[in-house]
Amino acid sequence: MTLVERKDEDVMTDATAEEAEAPKKSGKKGMIIAVILAVAGAGAGYYVTSSGLLPLGGKAMPEKAADKGKDMPAKALPAVGFVDLPAVIVSVNAGDSRHLKFHAQLEVNADYVADVEKMQPRIMDVLNNYLRAVELRDLEDSMALVRIRGHLLRRIGIVVGEGRVRDVLVMEFVLN
Repeated sequence: MTLVERKDEDVMTDATAEEAEAPKKSGKKGMIIAVILAVAGAGAGYYVTSSGLLPLGGKAMPEKAADKGKDMPAKALPAVGFVDLPAVIVSVNAGDSRHLKFHAQLEVNADYVADVEKMQPRIMDVLNNYLRAVELRDLEDSMALVRIRGHLLRRIGIVVGEGRVRDVLVMEFVLN
């Protein structure tokens, strides 16, 4: 190998080494365009939902909502009646002399108030039987009142017929 050939190989090797060491462009231009498009899309989406053009998200402008309320009459309340149940005091299965005082009213569809009042002795029987079966640990749960209302509503609905009683409203719930 001659000296001239040796120099050509060094030149080639140096050029190849420079190309290998040079970092390749990572496409920063594409990344910047993607970020700009994402921000623009998010802004457009926020505008469309907040302005009310799309029925998702927050309400329309507050002044528009206030204007709508002035033009529309208030909705009529549903035709309901209330049947007051006598307060019940039951002993709780706790091993000691603890008592539960429970007083409720039934929210009844107006057409059925007389029917539900006629069935009040049966309702009181269901109420007493259910409350006597409840244990102290069941009452200590944070969701106890919600669960009791649901159970009573279902049992009273069976007694008086479905669709007559809308809700059980607890007036008093005291554990002594």
